[in-house]
Amino acid sequence: MHNPLKLIVAGIGTEIGKTVVSAIVVEALQADYWKPVQSGALEDSDRETVRRLISNPVSQFHPETYRLREPLSPHAAAAIDGVDISLTAFELPQTTNHLVVELAGGLMVPLNDQDLIIDLVKQLNLPVLLVSKHYLGSINHTLLSVEALQNRSIPIVGIVFNGPETPATEDFILNYTGLTSFGRIEWETEVTNGFVSRNAGKMRTLFEKYDAGL
Repeated sequence: MHNPLKLIVAGIGTEIGKTVVSAIVVEALQADYWKPVQSGALEDSDRETVRRLISNPVSQFHPETYRLREPLSPHAAAAIDGVDISLTAFELPQTTNHLVVELAGGLMVPLNDQDLIIDLVKQLNLPVLLVSKHYLGSINHTLLSVEALQNRSIPIVGIVFNGPETPATEDFILNYTGLTSFGRIEWETEVTNGFVSRNAGKMRTLFEKYDAGL
């Protein structure tokens, strides 16, 4: 890699596999990890999950800007905790390493009464790796997510497909959007370090091609 790569892992919705993909990218790049907002599961947060799944000794895990108790949309969880989420509170962690930023929920999820997750993406000014999971309706959700990003001139690194191979869906999305496939992650009931390491090897090759094209 020529320079440290900083990117955002976003999903087309919730329970899409962003944390697993984030772990794979962190391992592939030996990158640092940061999740700006954690809603619920504070004792077993996504930061701790990713830390558990990676094997390299380089990655650092930066603390969340907001840690909210309830597993709800950030605006609702923050209201319960008596917290006001402000875009101005978010600052990228200081690091000379690669950085993976994992979002909470989908792009149009509210942070407060005015701002959405996608507004945070725009403010952070990093390219997005979009995670799409195969289910009935996922084409619609994927294309809407791509359109929302493109409408705000947010660059998209590519799309990761999550789940069993579905050529009709994958081919259509890639042909329609013109975006690059960053591989497909087989859905696993139990994700292990070995699973992450195997997929990280494939992902590393894709990032080397991406870096060479910059």
